[in-house]
Amino acid sequence: QVQVVESGGGLIQPGGSLRLSCEASGSILSSSFKGWYRQSPGKQRELVAIFSSSGNINYADSVKGRFSISRDIVKNAMFLQMNSLKLEDTAIYYCKAFLCYPTPQKPDYQTCQESWGRGTQVTVSS
Repeated sequence: QVQVVESGGGLIQPGGSLRLSCEASGSILSSSFKGWYRQSPGKQRELVAIFSSSGNINYADSVKGRFSISRDIVKNAMFLQMNSLKLEDTAIYYCKAFLCYPTPQKPDYQTCQESWGRGTQVTVSS
């Protein structure tokens, strides 16, 4: 089964740091990690940090200077370093990637689609 899985969330005090990871697994032919999003209770999912099509990195204003996104092609993974965490950073964090894999029952073909993980909970609380 092809999927992306987030990890690294947890309970952290304000001012602390966490590093989230996103990995793709399964019979993947190719992958492209797009970015991180988050969703707080009662709010819509919002962009945290993404890689643009031109290769630039865009951050939400609320996390600029505190969060840093990176990806490791060799490890086939993407990361989000979160520093100086605030109460309002509490949310479920989701990873978005574009995955290509052999089409089921038609292995000579490939299927490519946008894929989301199930998220990892980050709770900032004193």
